[in-house]
Amino acid sequence: MKPVDFNSMHLKTELLDMIREKGFVQPTPIQVQTIPLALDGHDIMGQARTGTGKTASYGIPILNCLVPGGGMQALVICPTRELSVQVRNEIAFLGRTLGIQVVALYGGQSIEIQFHALGKQPEIVVATPGRLLDHLRRGSVYLEDLRFVVLDEADEMLDMGFLPDIEMILSDCPTTRQTFLFSATLPEEIRELGKKFMQDPVIVLIDADEPTVPIVEQRCYRVHPGRKIQTLCRLLEAEQPQVSLVFCRTKKGADELAYRLKQRGFRAESLHGDMSQRERDLVMNKFRQGRLRVLVATDLASRGLDIEMVSHVINFDIPDDPDVYVHRIGRTGRAGRNGVAITLVEPSKIKQLRMIERRIDRRITICECPVHGHKKERHEDELFKQVVQAARSVSSNYRNMARRMLEQEDAVTILAGALKLMEDGVAFSGKDWVPNAGVEALEETIVNVEIPLGKEHGIKVEQLIQWLVNRTLLRENQIGDIEIEEQSTYIEVPLEYVDEIYQACDQLELVKKRSKKRPKPFAKWGRVQSLIGR
Repeated sequence: MKPVDFNSMHLKTELLDMIREKGFVQPTPIQVQTIPLALDGHDIMGQARTGTGKTASYGIPILNCLVPGGGMQALVICPTRELSVQVRNEIAFLGRTLGIQVVALYGGQSIEIQFHALGKQPEIVVATPGRLLDHLRRGSVYLEDLRFVVLDEADEMLDMGFLPDIEMILSDCPTTRQTFLFSATLPEEIRELGKKFMQDPVIVLIDADEPTVPIVEQRCYRVHPGRKIQTLCRLLEAEQPQVSLVFCRTKKGADELAYRLKQRGFRAESLHGDMSQRERDLVMNKFRQGRLRVLVATDLASRGLDIEMVSHVINFDIPDDPDVYVHRIGRTGRAGRNGVAITLVEPSKIKQLRMIERRIDRRITICECPVHGHKKERHEDELFKQVVQAARSVSSNYRNMARRMLEQEDAVTILAGALKLMEDGVAFSGKDWVPNAGVEALEETIVNVEIPLGKEHGIKVEQLIQWLVNRTLLRENQIGDIEIEEQSTYIEVPLEYVDEIYQACDQLELVKKRSKKRPKPFAKWGRVQSLIGR
């Protein structure tokens, strides 16, 4: 019978103390199966999704077997620098009282710093394939004395094209080593890699029949392409997530979405592969410290992220590959916490949604987008204050009218009707009912305005927003989605500001309603640029 707790695994006392300090109470399923096998000397090929405790499942037995001061004895290969740093930090914490040193080698960090760290003869090296090969060529890392080699997230390394590098590295490792391979999926190429470089590996499958996280609530919202950002903002207001991870398809899309969210007052930053290591570290530190509530990331940049406090995963762009969806939502609902996975689905992407549902073998609940969320509640509170204040100074005419109404209907019905008129944007004036007067309507009418300037003219979102704010009474947080196409730009604004935008652009003959035929590109872009820049 397999042991069911860490105390029965015959681990060193110092290691058990650090396991308890880390907060681990009971081993996860992958740990229950792999730790005893690893301690018995078996090679292991484990299939388990992100967030199941894979790092500890190989880190604990390695730490239990290493000899302090014996030089480099274990190598962990990871697909990304983020995962390398996280693995290094977790293993270093667990081995803190054992006298075991752990270093991470990855691109983007000064190689001189890494030379210095390697000079201290660490027992464990965690590295990305490219930087490890660089050190091997320089002679700053030697593999001759390795006792353990770990391939973490092997399928990700396969997808990123690292398979030839992995084979080159494994070919230089001692044949007497013990090898652990962990992967969310086990495609044929990974199995062949195991056959070639592992000794009779024991295959451990975790959650093979349950591809998604059971405690993650999954929902989707149908959304028009031009309303995605507005829908996302309303969801963030309504859900009030503690920490949310928002996925975009492209780096440019991640940057633009983060910028638009910050414009609307959300503490948001983007994370993608074009950022320097220093920029990525700054963003991740803010995220972990709670100074950042929304992280907008691409799939590649998010690989290896292991942040337990993510309460919401939001698919701003639905993935084409159902397995990518499974990986994404696996980043919430960790450590026994509940999580929420939200997907925005455009009409043209329903096919991808059905593919995901077949993959996870369940239907995803389709919900209506909250019209106002918490914003509506705040508005109602303000409306209540305004009504109470107005009641203190109403004329006798209004009081007499109220008495006559109460003779025919109860107070609740009368008040509800009055609030309904307010919601419709109607106020009483003399003998006539005047629309859009008095209290502001609860629901703004949003329209799209087209400007015949696009990517080919070099138009920039920031430049356009600044121009609108300077030339009209629009505030930045009232500007909705901006879609820049090749020859046109569509701006989402409240209806009441359309005339102002027309007046501001009359001299340029720019603005046309979306329903009209698109005009030809504006020929005198130099003049337009100078005017917008004012």
